[in-house]
Amino acid sequence: MFRRLKDKLTKGWMIFCLVVVILLPLFIGVGLMVKSSLLLEKHSVWNLLFTSSWQPLEGKFGFLPFILSSLWITIIAILISGPVCLLSAIYLTQYAKSFVLKIMHPVIDILAGIPSVIFGVWGLLVVVPVIARISPFFGSAGSGYTIISGALVLSIMIIPFILNILIEVFRAIPEELTESSLSLGATRWETVKYVLVRKAFPGIISALGLGISRAFGETIAVLMVVGNVITIPHGIFDPGYPLPALIANNYGEMLSIPMYDSALMLSAFILFIVVLVFNLFSRFAIARLERFY
Repeated sequence: MFRRLKDKLTKGWMIFCLVVVILLPLFIGVGLMVKSSLLLEKHSVWNLLFTSSWQPLEGKFGFLPFILSSLWITIIAILISGPVCLLSAIYLTQYAKSFVLKIMHPVIDILAGIPSVIFGVWGLLVVVPVIARISPFFGSAGSGYTIISGALVLSIMIIPFILNILIEVFRAIPEELTESSLSLGATRWETVKYVLVRKAFPGIISALGLGISRAFGETIAVLMVVGNVITIPHGIFDPGYPLPALIANNYGEMLSIPMYDSALMLSAFILFIVVLVFNLFSRFAIARLERFY
């Protein structure tokens, strides 16, 4: 009797936790939408998302510069870190000795555990001065606080998250596939290129998707090096102002202005929607790729 009651309580508690996890994104989304309703009632979604005039005291809330800055930084960061992580994972799992992977695992974990502000300080001390020196060669005379500075810092930050997943993806591939390919006369690189990468392709997409989601919402490190200038960036050497930086810079002091508070909540809601839509698209793509491969 007691064991049955214990089993029922345990099962009920697990179901409750599962329901909470499933409903939590819904609660977050509804809460942000309610807090954003004041701004949405007075401005059309089109004007909010596709205009660039940001003058809150005059009632102008154009989010386009912030959205484009976030997209610029995220896309460039994933273009830098993606190939690095993929080639590193291939080398560590297919070419390196086993002790190299054992050494690299704690190094990757340490890199993942470094606080964001440390990366931001490193970006201020190293990346920004370097970009300021080389930008004149590309026709720009910026101070170094640019889109590319934020992307470089962000690419370093997301490497451990992507690399850890890719390592596990390649390690999960059955050894028989490699042995069969090599026994048929394929070289090691041909085996990696035509067999292992094709088998791991859904996992690679999943890892890159996680990296993009992580990068899109990063705040403090990017905020410190990107310039925070409200303008539409037209190149990697222009300053930017991503959505997370907008929230971090203004949230505390602007709560007394209802419309400004609603605008900041809307920026958080936009971040939430973009990440949610991208994750759903990634899951759909992964499901299609798994059936194809």
